[in-house]
Amino acid sequence: MLISTFTGANQALSVQVRIPQHSLFRRILHGRQIHCLYQPIFDLRTGAVFAWEALARGPKDSPLHSPLELFSVAEKYGQLFALEQVCRAQAIAQIGRLGPNHSLFLNIHPRTIADPQFTPGTTRELLDAAHIAAEQVVFEITERHAIQDVELLQKTLEHYRSQGFRVAVDDAGAGHSGLATIAALRPDFIKIDMGLVRDVDKDPVRRALMETMVTFAEKIGAHIVAEGIERKGEVSTLMDIGVGFGQGYFLGRPCFPKNEAEINIRDMAPPRIRLAARMACSAPIGRIVQPVLTVTPDTKVSEVQRLLHRTAAHAVVVADQESRPAGLVMAHGLDRHLASLYGRSLYADKPITSIMDKAPLVADEQEPVEIVAQRAHGRAAIKVYDDVIVTSQERVLGTVTVHDMLQSLAQVQVEMAKGVNPLSGLPGNVALEKELELALRRDNRICLMYADLDNFKIYNDVYGFQKGDQIILLLARILTWAIGRHGSPRDFLAHVGGDDFVAIVDPARADRIGKAVVRCFRRLAPLHYTPEDRARGWIFGKGRDGQERQFPLVSVSIAIVEQRCQGCTLQTLSETAAQVKGYAKSLPGSVCVRDRRAR
Repeated sequence: MLISTFTGANQALSVQVRIPQHSLFRRILHGRQIHCLYQPIFDLRTGAVFAWEALARGPKDSPLHSPLELFSVAEKYGQLFALEQVCRAQAIAQIGRLGPNHSLFLNIHPRTIADPQFTPGTTRELLDAAHIAAEQVVFEITERHAIQDVELLQKTLEHYRSQGFRVAVDDAGAGHSGLATIAALRPDFIKIDMGLVRDVDKDPVRRALMETMVTFAEKIGAHIVAEGIERKGEVSTLMDIGVGFGQGYFLGRPCFPKNEAEINIRDMAPPRIRLAARMACSAPIGRIVQPVLTVTPDTKVSEVQRLLHRTAAHAVVVADQESRPAGLVMAHGLDRHLASLYGRSLYADKPITSIMDKAPLVADEQEPVEIVAQRAHGRAAIKVYDDVIVTSQERVLGTVTVHDMLQSLAQVQVEMAKGVNPLSGLPGNVALEKELELALRRDNRICLMYADLDNFKIYNDVYGFQKGDQIILLLARILTWAIGRHGSPRDFLAHVGGDDFVAIVDPARADRIGKAVVRCFRRLAPLHYTPEDRARGWIFGKGRDGQERQFPLVSVSIAIVEQRCQGCTLQTLSETAAQVKGYAKSLPGSVCVRDRRAR
């Protein structure tokens, strides 16, 4: 460390005094000179912060500021457990308020978690002081460190799991203990090393590995967290694969105090997910809420049990004096506690807070059903079927069962099936009308793009319906690509039947989209003909009048119509579009025509 020493007469000498490493470490340890940064872990389905990972740092001006240096020195002097105690205490004390749906990831060295001194009581005391439930804490075991006694570690983790703590395996795929560690620890979360996440959108091998990990995690009841995300393309691909959670500098850097801001996940979503989001259930969770019994935090456990048995209710919400939710008690969980050997004598006269779930899933009444269902699915396995507490202005409104959510979503799936084109998988007329009505209410101007094929019937007659379907799919893929590349996140594409497509697009980007479609279709459509027909540039077929003659190759006609939303109706839009479409189809080849008349 650099120390300035004054020798008199305004003279200062800078003297490099080297403090022994061990002394410096002891000073940091005993002075608890550890500060924490918190890196957000985001739910890639909603964009909300799901958790924060606590990252310990030494003093800023110290050679032991880096966690790698700090823990290396601790291991060197046999002080690993002591350092982790301080880091854990600081991480819990400095995080601030955790919402009921938030979690804290704590990095744990495998050697310390199996240490006899590592007692759960200490951690529980720290959590109680910070008003954090054990269910909100995830112990993160890194694969970088060899696990000496797997059996002891398993027993230790099971002990913590029984109290509500969860477990994550860090750096999966980094080349250390790998799948063997995962198989042994049965984690709740598998954090995929940034080496596999990097360029997952460009590297088919990395994508295949990630898809395999997602499938594997689903089968063992774990959730995937992708680490080290640094680009939008990686986010989009991870969402497409089905990765539930992500962290990285692109999404949010480690900081103090913790960053609680959501990210706009919709702008990063692949077209398939953006499409599904538009078709998703827009019904708020409040529509299916049911009344629930509430008790105060000081109510005795025995009283709650009698209340549940008397009313045949399956759940009770513990609420404070202002009706804000403090916890949840499921009847089956309460019975399990009291049915144990000493359960009744231990808990019967204690307040219900002693055994309630202190971190239940809480949702505002306006949250969409499918978003709440996704969050419910992300809970620990032991809580996955617990009720969801629904609030109105942060006060208890009632609860919703998992069964009711699934039933609501099943009804939505039926409606979606009615509105999706079976060939292309794109939304159909029902979805288009819904989106048009929304756009007319929401926007100042609306811009529609119509696309259909010319000379398609002749192609179908000559080449057959199977080949004809391939041409329709080609146009669907080109439109999807062009809108994804040149459009905006709010653009919407529908397949309204046969070879007809309609898109709601950003007026400022419509021309670029249309021109891109025309260029791409001109290049790719001829590949669906025989070399002879392609060389001639026409095919011989029978027209609608029954006469045989030459017909040009299939082309696409695109008509773009823009109008003010005020006073505009679906009828007026259709009439204007028919005029522009008629003109576009009168021109030879693939064309894009825009109605430039002021409206």
